[in-house]
Amino acid sequence: MGLITGLLTLPLAPVRGTVWIAERVQEQAEEEYHDESAIRSALIELDAAREAGELDEEEVSAAEDALLERLMEIRGLAGEEDHGEVE
Repeated sequence: MGLITGLLTLPLAPVRGTVWIAERVQEQAEEEYHDESAIRSALIELDAAREAGELDEEEVSAAEDALLERLMEIRGLAGEEDHGEVE
């Protein structure tokens, strides 16, 4: 980037910084969403809540279904990535 271009685009620096931070936050959220260990932990917590009587069967079932769907999505994505690799 040249000196003149740098000076002319200087007012946009806060916007570029904000966009960069938003992209990092999105990446982190996607990593956490696709983390199998977090899903397993959530399933264990659901089971504990069921046994403690904190949640009824319908709530637990709905939450388990959502978590298992995420887990299958993750494993499906991992399977697609494996097929794309060249051996």
